[in-house]
Amino acid sequence: TFVLLWQLDENNSSDYNFWYFLIMSMVFLIGNTMFATPLVGLGYEMTSDYNERTRLMAFSQTVGLLAWVIVPWFWVIIADPDFFSNQAEGVRTMAMYVGVACLLLGLLPAIFCRGMDASHMGNRKKLTFTSIFSSLKDLLGSIKEAVKNKPFMKLCGATFLVFNGYQIVASFSFFIFVFYIFNGSYEATSTWPAWFSSVGALVSAFLVIPIVSKMAEKWGKKNAFLISTALSIIGYTMKWWAFTPDNIWLSFIPIPLMSFGLGSLFTLMMSMTADVCDLDELVNGMPRKEGTFGALYWWVVKLGQGLALVLGGLVLKLIGFDGNAATQTVETLTNLRIADIIIPVVTAGLAIWIMWKYDLSEERAKDIKAQLEERRGVL
Repeated sequence: TFVLLWQLDENNSSDYNFWYFLIMSMVFLIGNTMFATPLVGLGYEMTSDYNERTRLMAFSQTVGLLAWVIVPWFWVIIADPDFFSNQAEGVRTMAMYVGVACLLLGLLPAIFCRGMDASHMGNRKKLTFTSIFSSLKDLLGSIKEAVKNKPFMKLCGATFLVFNGYQIVASFSFFIFVFYIFNGSYEATSTWPAWFSSVGALVSAFLVIPIVSKMAEKWGKKNAFLISTALSIIGYTMKWWAFTPDNIWLSFIPIPLMSFGLGSLFTLMMSMTADVCDLDELVNGMPRKEGTFGALYWWVVKLGQGLALVLGGLVLKLIGFDGNAATQTVETLTNLRIADIIIPVVTAGLAIWIMWKYDLSEERAKDIKAQLEERRGVL
């Protein structure tokens, strides 16, 4: 579906392309959800060890970030006339390569990953066409129980704030490069934004995530999150001085500190969600709800992404930014730079406040695990 999604033809009417893209996007998102929900649940149940969960998620996020080292360069390749005659052809062709790669890589977890031993799991119903409506009722009950789980809701709230605070201003750095550092020259801007994104992903994957994993093992997951998010606030603040037309290389200095925000977020939050699954089993019994918690968590992420796109455009409109203009006013650029810093700083600060009293510590998690194993054996 991903490949078909991008097979738009510029010769078709705008109405046709709109409805084609909308319908194919909906089909793609449904398919992606059907793939991602069991994948995330499988990740939660691959180990019951408190610290190994963090190491597992750290490795997963490291591999995932490698894609973000490559992705910024897709746009450079697509726009290069040496590769494609026009950008429309580039998008269509690149989608085929990416789709085939995703298909092959997406099969690997199903083939090689091992989940929990299901022989000790109880209260699981067989899903058939005749039982689908009663299963939906059970699903709604599971969602209700998950929403009542306070530690889980704290994780969702903190993720919503940190990730979407970043998402709102995700495009702002590109505009700052073009209009502030290079005075509106796309030619002079060249590949600098792509390098900025790629270096950020590399730093997150090979520097930040290993450090965060060690921090979580030594000081606990909550404290690792609080420290990492605080460091990201410092990094975002440094952008005011680091992004300057006088020296483009200074813009790379805040990257390591900024990377602690997103680099730690999904590593720690997904590890802590696995701990929450144990707490839920202790309180509500079988069946376990890795899939339900995973689906709800990523629903919050996707909801936030949609809101972030709208809010990002709204912020640009409020500050008077005009993407079609050759240059921007001094006032607009100043407000753009302020928004680029203030928004993620405020959302990160609110996330720290939400997680400050998160109480599912290592000691409590291990005690819950011991009670569960005494009740139903080792999974």
